[in-house]
Amino acid sequence: MIGSSVVVRTRSWIVLCLGLLTVGTPAAFAGDCPGHPDALGTSRTLVVDPREHPRIGTMQYRETLPLKDHEVVLTFDDGPLPKYSNQILKMLDDECIKATFFIIGGQAKANPEGVRKLVAAGHTVGTHSMNHPLTFDRMPIEKAEAEINGGIEWTSAAMTDPSRQLAPFFRIPGLMRADGVENYLISRGIQVWSADFPADDWRHVSSDRVYQLAIQRLEAKGKGILLLHDIQARTVAALPKIIRDLKARGYRIVHVVPATAELPATPTTPVEWLLHPPTETVPIARWPAVPNFVFTQTRTLPAPSLADLNAQAGHQPLLPRKTMAQANVAATLPVPGRDLFAIPEGSIEVLLSTTLSRRAATRMAMAAETPRAARGKAGKLHGSRSAHAAHGAPKHAAQAGSTAPKTTSPKTASPKSAAAHPTRVASLKKRAQ
Repeated sequence: MIGSSVVVRTRSWIVLCLGLLTVGTPAAFAGDCPGHPDALGTSRTLVVDPREHPRIGTMQYRETLPLKDHEVVLTFDDGPLPKYSNQILKMLDDECIKATFFIIGGQAKANPEGVRKLVAAGHTVGTHSMNHPLTFDRMPIEKAEAEINGGIEWTSAAMTDPSRQLAPFFRIPGLMRADGVENYLISRGIQVWSADFPADDWRHVSSDRVYQLAIQRLEAKGKGILLLHDIQARTVAALPKIIRDLKARGYRIVHVVPATAELPATPTTPVEWLLHPPTETVPIARWPAVPNFVFTQTRTLPAPSLADLNAQAGHQPLLPRKTMAQANVAATLPVPGRDLFAIPEGSIEVLLSTTLSRRAATRMAMAAETPRAARGKAGKLHGSRSAHAAHGAPKHAAQAGSTAPKTTSPKTASPKSAAAHPTRVASLKKRAQ
C-alpha cells in the first residue's frame, strides 16, 4: 500500500509539472484523450514570438517553426464553412489534436458560431484576409491593408470569449506574397505564415491523392507545417487516413500559440528555426550572398614600404646573401694555370681568328699535306724500279749505271720544303698585320 501510494503521488507530480510546462492550452496526449485511448493527441505546445521570427514556412521563406524530427503542425485555411468545417472539427476533437485555423473575414461574418466553436475547442485562430483575393502580390498597399484589417475585425468580433484573443498570425491568400504586404504585417507585430508542404486539396484531385501527397511530402521533409483547407469535401475524406498514417509512422502533433506577457516564448536557438540545420559533416551548398558596398572614396592606398613592415633597409637587402657554405665551395676549387689558355703564335687557331687569315690557314694545311703525298708516291716508284732492276741487273747493269738520272730521295727533299714553310708563315704574319 505504501509503495503504491508513493507511485500514485509521483505520477501526480509528474502530470502537474507537465501541465505547468505547457501553460495556456494544455497538451493532450493519447492516453489523456477520453474515449479514445489510441488517439494521436498533441505532443506539446510551442509558444512563438512573432517579432523575433516574422516569416515562417520553407515554401517561401528561409525559416520555419522550430520543430523536432517527426513533428507536424496542422493548419487549415478558408473557413469556417459549417458543412465541412464542423466535420473536420469533430475529427480533431476525437483525436485530441490542436491545429491552427486561418479564418476569412467574410466567413466569420456569415458564420460567427463556427469561429466560436474553434475557440472553445482550444485551437489557434489566425486570419486569412477579408475576401480571399488572389492579387496580394500586385494590389495597391492601401487595398491590401483594407483586406488585412477587415479580416482581423470580423474574426475578432466573432470571438466573444474575453479570455481568448485572436492570434497575430496571417497567411496571405494563395501565398501570393509581396514585400509591401509583409512589411505592413511585420510592422503591426503579425507573423506571416507560409507552409512547408501542401496537400493540393484546393485542386480538382481525389481524396486519395490528397492523402498521398500529404504523406509523401511529409516523409520527404521529416517534419513541418502541413497546409490543408477545411472547406473541401476531399479534405474531409482524406483527413482520417492522414491521421492514421501519422500515428503508424510515429509522427507527433505540435500546437502553436503566440507569446504574451504572461506566456513567454519557448526557448529556442536560431539554428532550430531552419528545416534542416547545417552540421559539421555537411558542407554548405552555396556561398552566402555578398552585399553591394558603397565605398567612401575611390583613391587607392599607397603600396607598403619596408618601414611599414618594421624592416631596416640598410641592414636587410632585398636579394638574399650568399651563405657560408656557398663561399667555402668556391674557395676549394683549384685555380687553372696560365698555360691552359696559351695559344702558339703561328698556330692555325690564331690564323682562323681573323677573316683575312682563313684562306692562308687553308693553304698552310694543304701545304702540310703535300709532302706526305709526295713521299708516298716516291716510295711506290722506287719500289717498282728496284724490282725491275733485280730482274735485269746482269744484262743492263753498266747501262743502268751510266744512264740513270740523279734523283733526290724524300729525305733530301723534306729539308727544302721545311725551309720554305717558315717563309710562308712569316709572309702570312705580315699580311695579318
